Amino acid sequence: MPISRHCSLAARLATILGVGLALAAPLPTLAAQSPAPPSIAPPQLDSVARRIIGAATYATFITVDNAARPQARTVQPQPPNARWEIWFATNPRTRKVQEIRRNPQVAVHYFDPVTQSYVAISGRAKLVRDRATVDAHWDAAWNAFYPDRDSSVVLVAVTPLRVEVVSPSAGVNSDARTWRPQSFVPKRRP
Repeated sequence: MPISRHCSLAARLATILGVGLALAAPLPTLAAQSPAPPSIAPPQLDSVARRIIGAATYATFITVDNAARPQARTVQPQPPNARWEIWFATNPRTRKVQEIRRNPQVAVHYFDPVTQSYVAISGRAKLVRDRATVDAHWDAAWNAFYPDRDSSVVLVAVTPLRVEVVSPSAGVNSDARTWRPQSFVPKRRP
């Protein structure tokens, strides 16, 4: 991937998370760019995004630390539900828990190397320890890592604000000039 593409991705991530980046060459502001013209209708974009997520075993979860630096780590979330909420378990003593408490703005990134497709979700995270809610969202695969649901685990629930999708194999392309991806705002259902 050309270095300019990496800089563009870094600038997009920094904008999503609300942090600044110091780069050698100035980058155009994303706010000045118009969205990419749609290549497929939103319902199909939702479907393509879910296929990409289904093909990605892991995701990258990005928070912001107390010095406004993005922090990325690999997580294994459940697939998004009908409202596009994403749930995963973590140790309550991790940095990500402290970072969510300070700044709930996060990003979740899925990549499918086979199709060279990705989904980037920006949203707000909340920490959930209520036992009934934890039980309702529990994944049996987590049992090996969290033997005591009352003290050894906290769930992270990410409510999406925007979902970006790029999948050339599915006909979902970025804008040719700006590389801005197709995106949609998930509908809020009761």
